[in-house]
Amino acid sequence: MDHGAGPACVVSSDSLTGYDFGPSHPMAPIRVGLAMELAGELGVVGADLVKIPAVPADDDLIATVHTPDYIAAVKAASDDPTASNLAVGLGTDDNPTFAHMHAASSLIVGASVEAARQVWTGGRLRAINVCGGLHHAMPDRASGFCIYNDVAVAIRWLLDHGAQRVAYVDVDAHHGDGVQKVFYDDPRVLTISLHETPQTLFPGTGLATETGIGDAVGASVNVALPPGTSDAGWLRAYHAVVPAIVREFKPDVLVTQQGCDSHMDDPLTNLMLSVDGQRASYLALRDLADEVCGGRWVAYGGGGYAVTDVVPRSWAHLMAIVGGHEIHPSTPTPPHWRAHVSELKSGGAAPLRMTDGRTPSYRDWREGYDPASWLDRQILSTRNAVFPMYGLDPMP
Repeated sequence: MDHGAGPACVVSSDSLTGYDFGPSHPMAPIRVGLAMELAGELGVVGADLVKIPAVPADDDLIATVHTPDYIAAVKAASDDPTASNLAVGLGTDDNPTFAHMHAASSLIVGASVEAARQVWTGGRLRAINVCGGLHHAMPDRASGFCIYNDVAVAIRWLLDHGAQRVAYVDVDAHHGDGVQKVFYDDPRVLTISLHETPQTLFPGTGLATETGIGDAVGASVNVALPPGTSDAGWLRAYHAVVPAIVREFKPDVLVTQQGCDSHMDDPLTNLMLSVDGQRASYLALRDLADEVCGGRWVAYGGGGYAVTDVVPRSWAHLMAIVGGHEIHPSTPTPPHWRAHVSELKSGGAAPLRMTDGRTPSYRDWREGYDPASWLDRQILSTRNAVFPMYGLDPMP
């Protein structure tokens, strides 16, 4: 496929940064602003990646995933941010309440559904909402910085509007537990999550043995990566599991969550990827969408807490790939953006280039399994758990 062909869009609005848990919270909205600013200065947003405005989701749309009681609790907490409702996860350190929380969260849901709509019925081949990807929210409670699960609502919208099979791939360092939970018994949705092992990271789920229930056994796939996994190991795991399963599943559309908290500089996780490795993962997902579903790809942001040096560069690369024109890793960061970052860091240095100076490579699974490798044992656990259900051989 010609990756320059086919329209793409980014769903964005300045109001999306209103999803703000406060100045001391790690999920700083400035990360999104800096990513959009960098993408703009690099010429990523324009004719090939058209900017589409975000529209808030109404309560009925949110209720396709979330319970009415929970939506009411979010509204009540928005009206009185001093009150907590710990029974539904509101007012915790992870999910402090704030004014207009329901409105800000509804806008993210609306933006993510609009991205899905643009691909499914709007004539776009690819779409992205970098503010989306709030994959931990459960139907009846908030979790892990996530109030409403925009990804699950968007996938539900796709199913309700004619999609027969949706593949969801989550590359955030944290397990995509909320999306898995919503579709754990739905054979129409394949959820794949590559994440740091629950032995060392929130939310404590995502083992290879979590494969779905009922008719959906085999439709949940989890790769629990050892702490310290870097570009080569991550890419080895991805290529050993994801493409083969997605090919057999034959989805109509690929939905992905690109949390970039897998980076070596992220303060909340223990993976060791570079911006270059993350860029390689985005390219792999684009190629997979091209191969299995005619290029139809809906991408979302997610986690990422190295807010000035990592998130903007990673997501600018992601937006460029969605738009069909890659940014070469050696590209210098624009001087104006660099000055803005330096100011935010009180004179600290800003990244000079769109690279960490790495050239990602990996050893293909077919070249041999190493039983002494924790990574290889985890990969094999996943392959053993789900490959036979697709008629695939777990061993090379």
